[in-house]
Amino acid sequence: MDAFFAAIEERDKPRIKGRPIVVGADPGEGKGRGVVSTANYAARKFGIHSAMPISIAWRLSEEAKAKGETETVFLGVNSSLYEEVSKNIMAIIKKYSLKVEEASVDEAYFEIQNQKVSWKRAKEIAIKIKTEIKNKEKLTCSIGIGPNKLVAKIASDLEKPNGLTVIKEEDVDKIFNPLPIRKIPGIGPKVEQQFLRQGVNKVSDLKNLSLFDLRQLLGKWGEEIYYKARGIDNSPIVLEYEVKSIGEQETFMEDARNANFIMDRLSFLCDSVIKRFRKSGFSGFRTIVITVRFDDFETKTRSYTLPQVLSAQSSLFEDKGLDLLKILNFEIVRMFLPFIDKRENPKRKSIRLIGVRVEKFL
Repeated sequence: MDAFFAAIEERDKPRIKGRPIVVGADPGEGKGRGVVSTANYAARKFGIHSAMPISIAWRLSEEAKAKGETETVFLGVNSSLYEEVSKNIMAIIKKYSLKVEEASVDEAYFEIQNQKVSWKRAKEIAIKIKTEIKNKEKLTCSIGIGPNKLVAKIASDLEKPNGLTVIKEEDVDKIFNPLPIRKIPGIGPKVEQQFLRQGVNKVSDLKNLSLFDLRQLLGKWGEEIYYKARGIDNSPIVLEYEVKSIGEQETFMEDARNANFIMDRLSFLCDSVIKRFRKSGFSGFRTIVITVRFDDFETKTRSYTLPQVLSAQSSLFEDKGLDLLKILNFEIVRMFLPFIDKRENPKRKSIRLIGVRVEKFL
Protein backbone atom coordinates (compact mmCIF):
# COMPACT_ATOMS: atom_id res chain seq x y z
CA MET A 1 0.00 0.00 0.00
CA ASP A 2 1.16 3.57 -0.73
CA ALA A 3 1.93 5.55 2.48
CA PHE A 4 -0.81 3.42 4.04
CA PHE A 5 -1.49 5.10 7.39
CA ALA A 6 -1.23 8.62 5.98
CA ALA A 7 -3.37 7.72 2.96
CA ILE A 8 -6.17 6.44 5.20
CA GLU A 9 -6.05 9.62 7.29
CA GLU A 10 -6.16 11.78 4.18
CA ARG A 11 -9.06 9.75 2.81
CA ASP A 12 -11.08 10.13 6.02
CA LYS A 13 -10.19 13.77 6.72
CA PRO A 14 -10.95 15.89 3.64
CA ARG A 15 -9.67 19.03 5.42
CA ILE A 16 -6.07 17.73 5.21
CA LYS A 17 -6.26 16.38 1.64
CA GLY A 18 -3.21 17.34 -0.38
CA ARG A 19 -1.16 18.45 2.61
CA PRO A 20 2.07 16.86 3.89
CA ILE A 21 1.04 14.28 6.52
CA VAL A 22 3.12 12.50 9.14
CA VAL A 23 1.64 9.70 11.26
CA GLY A 24 3.52 8.70 14.38
CA ALA A 25 4.45 9.88 17.84
CA ASP A 26 3.48 13.30 19.20
CA PRO A 27 6.15 15.72 17.88
CA GLY A 28 5.81 17.89 20.98
CA GLU A 29 6.86 20.95 18.95
CA GLY A 30 10.22 19.35 18.31
CA LYS A 31 10.63 17.73 21.73
CA GLY A 32 8.81 14.47 20.98
CA ARG A 33 10.57 11.18 21.72
CA GLY A 34 9.04 8.65 19.34
CA VAL A 35 9.39 7.99 15.63
CA VAL A 36 7.56 8.47 12.34
CA SER A 37 5.31 5.54 11.39
CA THR A 38 4.39 6.82 7.93
CA ALA A 39 4.92 9.98 5.92
CA ASN A 40 2.95 10.67 2.76
CA TYR A 41 4.70 11.59 -0.46
CA ALA A 42 4.22 15.33 0.07
CA ALA A 43 6.05 15.07 3.41
CA ARG A 44 8.76 12.84 1.95
CA LYS A 45 9.79 15.73 -0.31
CA PHE A 46 11.03 17.43 2.87
CA GLY A 47 13.23 14.43 3.69
CA ILE A 48 10.81 12.93 6.22
CA HIS A 49 10.55 9.13 6.23
CA SER A 50 9.35 6.24 8.36
CA ALA A 51 11.42 5.29 11.44
CA MET A 52 12.89 8.81 11.58
CA PRO A 53 12.88 10.39 15.07
CA ILE A 54 9.76 12.53 15.28
CA SER A 55 11.82 15.48 16.54
CA ILE A 56 13.82 15.51 13.30
CA ALA A 57 10.63 15.21 11.23
CA TRP A 58 9.27 18.25 13.07
CA ARG A 59 12.45 20.23 12.40
CA LEU A 60 12.38 19.37 8.69
CA SER A 61 8.72 20.35 8.44
CA GLU A 62 9.42 23.68 10.13
CA GLU A 63 12.33 24.36 7.76
CA ALA A 64 10.05 23.62 4.80
CA LYS A 65 7.35 25.87 6.24
CA ALA A 66 9.87 28.72 6.60
CA LYS A 67 10.59 28.38 2.87
CA GLY A 68 6.91 28.83 2.05
CA GLU A 69 5.91 25.16 1.83
CA THR A 70 2.53 23.94 3.12
CA GLU A 71 2.47 23.26 6.86
CA THR A 72 2.80 19.57 7.73
CA VAL A 73 -0.01 17.79 9.61
CA PHE A 74 1.15 15.48 12.44
CA LEU A 75 -1.28 12.75 13.53
CA GLY A 76 -1.22 9.95 16.07
CA VAL A 77 -1.42 6.28 15.08
CA ASN A 78 -4.94 4.80 14.83
CA SER A 79 -4.00 1.10 14.79
CA SER A 80 -7.54 -0.32 14.99
CA LEU A 81 -8.62 1.66 11.91
CA TYR A 82 -5.56 0.64 9.89
CA GLU A 83 -6.03 -3.03 10.82
CA GLU A 84 -9.68 -2.90 9.74
CA VAL A 85 -8.78 -1.43 6.34
CA SER A 86 -5.96 -3.97 6.00
CA LYS A 87 -8.40 -6.87 6.50
CA ASN A 88 -10.60 -5.47 3.71
CA ILE A 89 -7.63 -5.24 1.35
CA MET A 90 -6.35 -8.73 2.16
CA ALA A 91 -9.85 -10.08 1.48
CA ILE A 92 -9.72 -8.54 -2.01
CA ILE A 93 -6.33 -10.13 -2.74
CA LYS A 94 -7.52 -13.54 -1.51
CA LYS A 95 -10.24 -13.53 -4.17
CA TYR A 96 -7.50 -13.93 -6.76
CA SER A 97 -5.12 -16.32 -5.00
CA LEU A 98 -5.30 -19.07 -2.38
CA LYS A 99 -1.65 -18.53 -1.46
CA VAL A 100 -1.35 -15.10 0.21
CA GLU A 101 1.36 -14.13 2.67
CA GLU A 102 0.42 -11.14 4.82
CA ALA A 103 3.90 -9.72 5.35
CA SER A 104 2.61 -6.76 7.38
CA VAL A 105 -0.50 -4.64 7.82
CA ASP A 106 0.19 -2.92 4.47
CA GLU A 107 2.10 -5.49 2.41
CA ALA A 108 1.41 -8.95 1.02
CA TYR A 109 2.87 -11.51 -1.35
CA PHE A 110 0.57 -13.69 -3.42
CA GLU A 111 1.24 -16.46 -5.88
CA ILE A 112 -0.67 -17.36 -9.01
CA GLN A 113 -0.79 -21.15 -8.87
CA ASN A 114 -1.57 -21.90 -12.52
CA GLN A 115 1.82 -22.74 -14.00
CA LYS A 116 0.58 -21.91 -17.49
CA VAL A 117 -0.46 -18.36 -16.60
CA SER A 118 1.17 -15.75 -18.85
CA TRP A 119 2.88 -12.56 -17.75
CA LYS A 120 0.08 -10.72 -19.54
CA ARG A 121 -2.55 -12.54 -17.46
CA ALA A 122 -0.62 -11.85 -14.25
CA LYS A 123 -0.62 -8.14 -15.10
CA GLU A 124 -4.37 -8.24 -15.79
CA ILE A 125 -4.97 -9.76 -12.35
CA ALA A 126 -2.80 -7.06 -10.73
CA ILE A 127 -4.79 -4.35 -12.49
CA LYS A 128 -8.06 -5.89 -11.24
CA ILE A 129 -6.76 -5.88 -7.66
CA LYS A 130 -5.57 -2.28 -7.92
CA THR A 131 -8.92 -1.22 -9.38
CA GLU A 132 -10.97 -3.01 -6.73
CA ILE A 133 -8.89 -1.55 -3.87
CA LYS A 134 -9.26 1.92 -5.40
CA ASN A 135 -13.02 1.58 -5.87
CA LYS A 136 -13.80 0.02 -2.49
CA GLU A 137 -11.23 1.63 -0.19
CA LYS A 138 -10.33 4.81 -2.13
CA LEU A 139 -6.64 3.98 -1.72
CA THR A 140 -3.79 3.24 -4.11
CA CYS A 141 -1.25 0.46 -4.03
CA SER A 142 1.86 -0.49 -5.96
CA ILE A 143 2.26 -4.04 -7.26
CA GLY A 144 5.38 -5.81 -8.47
CA ILE A 145 5.30 -9.00 -10.55
CA GLY A 146 8.30 -11.30 -10.70
CA PRO A 147 9.46 -14.92 -10.78
CA ASN A 148 10.00 -14.94 -6.99
CA LYS A 149 9.24 -12.93 -3.84
CA LEU A 150 12.48 -10.94 -3.89
CA VAL A 151 12.11 -9.74 -7.48
CA ALA A 152 8.41 -8.94 -6.97
CA LYS A 153 9.24 -6.96 -3.81
CA ILE A 154 11.87 -4.85 -5.58
CA ALA A 155 9.55 -4.39 -8.57
CA SER A 156 6.79 -3.08 -6.29
CA ASP A 157 9.08 -0.28 -5.06
CA LEU A 158 10.24 0.98 -8.46
CA GLU A 159 7.20 3.03 -9.52
CA LYS A 160 5.56 4.17 -6.29
CA PRO A 161 2.97 5.51 -5.76
CA ASN A 162 0.24 3.68 -7.69
CA GLY A 163 2.75 1.67 -9.69
CA LEU A 164 2.68 -1.64 -11.52
CA THR A 165 6.02 -3.12 -12.56
CA VAL A 166 6.78 -6.45 -14.20
CA ILE A 167 10.28 -7.94 -14.04
CA LYS A 168 10.65 -11.14 -16.02
CA GLU A 169 13.44 -13.57 -15.21
CA GLU A 170 15.41 -12.61 -18.32
CA ASP A 171 15.22 -8.91 -17.39
CA VAL A 172 16.48 -9.17 -13.80
CA ASP A 173 20.11 -8.24 -14.52
CA LYS A 174 19.19 -5.31 -16.77
CA ILE A 175 16.85 -3.80 -14.16
CA PHE A 176 18.84 -4.69 -11.02
CA ASN A 177 22.32 -3.56 -12.15
CA PRO A 178 21.78 0.26 -12.08
CA LEU A 179 19.83 0.21 -8.80
CA PRO A 180 21.43 1.66 -5.65
CA ILE A 181 22.46 -1.10 -3.23
CA ARG A 182 19.88 0.05 -0.66
CA LYS A 183 17.20 -1.37 -2.97
CA ILE A 184 18.34 -4.85 -1.98
CA PRO A 185 16.19 -5.91 1.02
CA GLY A 186 18.29 -6.22 4.15
CA ILE A 187 20.94 -3.65 3.23
CA GLY A 188 20.46 -0.92 5.81
CA PRO A 189 22.42 2.28 6.50
CA LYS A 190 25.31 0.59 8.36
CA VAL A 191 25.91 -2.12 5.76
CA GLU A 192 25.52 0.46 3.01
CA GLN A 193 28.32 2.54 4.55
CA GLN A 194 30.58 -0.52 4.61
CA PHE A 195 30.02 -1.00 0.90
CA LEU A 196 30.31 2.68 0.00
CA ARG A 197 33.74 2.81 1.64
CA GLN A 198 34.79 0.13 -0.83
CA GLY A 199 33.34 1.98 -3.80
CA VAL A 200 30.27 -0.25 -4.04
CA ASN A 201 27.35 2.02 -4.93
CA LYS A 202 25.16 0.10 -7.34
CA VAL A 203 23.97 -3.49 -7.57
CA SER A 204 26.34 -3.98 -10.53
CA ASP A 205 29.23 -3.04 -8.20
CA LEU A 206 27.94 -5.47 -5.61
CA LYS A 207 27.92 -8.27 -8.17
CA ASN A 208 31.62 -7.71 -8.81
CA LEU A 209 32.31 -9.01 -5.29
CA SER A 210 32.75 -12.76 -5.06
CA LEU A 211 30.85 -15.03 -2.70
CA PHE A 212 34.08 -15.38 -0.72
CA ASP A 213 34.49 -11.57 -0.48
CA LEU A 214 30.96 -11.10 0.85
CA ARG A 215 31.33 -13.91 3.36
CA GLN A 216 34.55 -12.35 4.63
CA LEU A 217 32.87 -8.97 4.94
CA LEU A 218 29.48 -9.92 6.40
CA GLY A 219 29.60 -13.59 7.35
CA LYS A 220 26.54 -15.71 6.53
CA TRP A 221 24.54 -12.58 5.69
CA GLY A 222 27.06 -11.82 2.93
CA GLU A 223 26.07 -15.07 1.22
CA GLU A 224 22.42 -14.01 1.22
CA ILE A 225 23.31 -10.65 -0.32
CA TYR A 226 25.33 -12.41 -3.03
CA TYR A 227 22.22 -14.27 -4.20
CA LYS A 228 19.82 -11.36 -3.68
CA ALA A 229 21.91 -9.12 -5.94
CA ARG A 230 21.31 -11.68 -8.68
CA GLY A 231 17.56 -11.92 -8.07
CA ILE A 232 17.82 -15.46 -6.69
CA ASP A 233 15.25 -16.30 -4.02
CA ASN A 234 13.71 -19.66 -3.18
CA SER A 235 11.70 -18.58 -0.15
CA PRO A 236 8.11 -19.89 -0.24
CA ILE A 237 4.85 -18.08 0.39
CA VAL A 238 4.19 -18.29 4.14
CA LEU A 239 0.45 -18.57 4.75
CA GLU A 240 0.61 -18.11 8.53
CA TYR A 241 3.38 -16.74 10.72
CA GLU A 242 3.96 -18.38 14.07
CA VAL A 243 3.64 -15.81 16.85
CA LYS A 244 6.82 -16.16 18.90
CA SER A 245 6.39 -13.28 21.33
CA ILE A 246 3.93 -10.65 22.58
CA GLY A 247 5.33 -7.37 23.79
CA GLU A 248 4.79 -3.68 24.41
CA GLN A 249 7.19 -0.79 24.83
CA GLU A 250 7.04 2.90 25.65
CA THR A 251 9.36 5.83 24.94
CA PHE A 252 9.09 8.49 27.65
CA MET A 253 8.46 12.11 26.74
CA GLU A 254 11.37 12.97 29.06
CA ASP A 255 14.21 10.75 30.26
CA ALA A 256 13.29 9.35 33.67
CA ARG A 257 15.01 8.13 36.84
CA ASN A 258 12.05 8.12 39.21
CA ALA A 259 11.58 4.44 40.09
CA ASN A 260 7.93 4.82 41.10
CA PHE A 261 7.05 6.46 37.80
CA ILE A 262 8.90 3.84 35.74
CA MET A 263 7.38 0.92 37.67
CA ASP A 264 3.94 2.43 37.16
CA ARG A 265 4.56 2.49 33.40
CA LEU A 266 5.90 -1.08 33.53
CA SER A 267 2.66 -2.10 35.23
CA PHE A 268 0.70 -0.48 32.39
CA LEU A 269 2.77 -2.38 29.80
CA CYS A 270 2.29 -5.66 31.67
CA ASP A 271 -1.47 -5.12 31.63
CA SER A 272 -1.39 -4.53 27.84
CA VAL A 273 0.76 -7.62 27.26
CA ILE A 274 -1.55 -9.88 29.30
CA LYS A 275 -4.64 -8.54 27.50
CA ARG A 276 -3.05 -9.37 24.15
CA PHE A 277 -1.86 -12.75 25.44
CA ARG A 278 -5.39 -13.73 26.56
CA LYS A 279 -6.67 -12.95 23.04
CA SER A 280 -3.85 -14.88 21.35
CA GLY A 281 -5.22 -18.37 21.92
CA PHE A 282 -2.10 -19.56 23.74
CA SER A 283 -2.60 -21.23 27.11
CA GLY A 284 0.69 -20.23 28.75
CA PHE A 285 4.18 -18.75 28.43
CA ARG A 286 7.57 -19.63 29.89
CA THR A 287 9.89 -16.64 29.38
CA ILE A 288 9.63 -13.00 30.47
CA VAL A 289 11.79 -10.29 28.85
CA ILE A 290 12.48 -6.68 29.86
CA THR A 291 14.16 -4.06 27.66
CA VAL A 292 15.64 -0.82 28.95
CA ARG A 293 17.13 1.95 26.78
CA PHE A 294 19.15 4.65 28.53
CA ASP A 295 19.41 8.33 27.64
CA ASP A 296 22.58 7.66 25.61
CA PHE A 297 20.68 5.00 23.58
CA GLU A 298 22.54 2.09 25.19
CA THR A 299 19.97 -0.71 25.22
CA LYS A 300 19.92 -3.74 27.51
CA THR A 301 17.62 -6.75 27.34
CA ARG A 302 17.28 -9.28 30.14
CA SER A 303 15.16 -12.42 30.24
CA TYR A 304 13.98 -14.89 32.85
CA THR A 305 12.70 -18.37 32.07
CA LEU A 306 10.27 -19.67 34.65
CA PRO A 307 10.72 -23.20 36.08
CA GLN A 308 7.53 -24.21 34.29
CA VAL A 309 5.04 -22.77 31.81
CA LEU A 310 3.02 -19.96 33.37
CA SER A 311 -0.70 -20.26 32.74
CA ALA A 312 -3.93 -19.44 34.55
CA GLN A 313 -3.95 -23.00 35.91
CA SER A 314 -0.23 -23.23 36.74
CA SER A 315 0.32 -25.41 39.83
CA LEU A 316 3.45 -23.40 40.54
CA PHE A 317 1.38 -20.37 41.45
CA GLU A 318 -2.20 -21.45 42.08
CA ASP A 319 -1.57 -22.14 45.76
CA LYS A 320 -0.54 -18.50 46.17
CA GLY A 321 -3.78 -17.26 44.66
CA LEU A 322 -1.96 -15.18 42.06
CA ASP A 323 -3.12 -14.47 38.52
CA LEU A 324 -1.06 -14.01 35.36
CA LEU A 325 -0.95 -10.22 35.53
CA LYS A 326 0.19 -10.14 39.16
CA ILE A 327 2.91 -12.69 38.45
CA LEU A 328 4.15 -10.83 35.37
CA ASN A 329 4.16 -7.55 37.31
CA PHE A 330 6.12 -9.13 40.15
CA GLU A 331 8.76 -10.65 37.88
CA ILE A 332 9.14 -7.51 35.74
CA VAL A 333 9.66 -5.30 38.81
CA ARG A 334 12.21 -7.78 40.15
CA MET A 335 14.04 -7.72 36.81
CA PHE A 336 13.88 -3.92 36.58
CA LEU A 337 15.31 -3.03 40.00
CA PRO A 338 18.97 -3.59 38.96
CA PHE A 339 18.52 -0.91 36.29
CA ILE A 340 18.15 1.83 38.91
CA ASP A 341 21.29 0.92 40.83
CA LYS A 342 24.91 0.07 40.02
CA ARG A 343 24.20 -3.54 39.05
CA GLU A 344 22.90 -2.62 35.58
CA ASN A 345 23.29 1.15 35.68
CA PRO A 346 26.62 2.02 37.33
CA LYS A 347 26.66 5.53 35.85
CA ARG A 348 23.11 6.19 37.09
CA LYS A 349 21.89 7.15 33.64
CA SER A 350 18.32 8.21 33.01
CA ILE A 351 15.99 5.87 31.12
CA ARG A 352 14.50 6.69 27.74
CA LEU A 353 12.51 3.56 26.87
CA ILE A 354 11.16 0.43 28.57
CA GLY A 355 9.68 -2.73 27.11
CA VAL A 356 7.96 -5.89 28.36
CA ARG A 357 7.69 -9.13 26.40
CA VAL A 358 6.56 -12.73 26.97
CA GLU A 359 7.56 -15.70 24.81
CA LYS A 360 8.00 -19.48 24.63
CA PHE A 361 4.29 -20.14 24.34
CA LEU A 362 2.29 -23.26 25.07
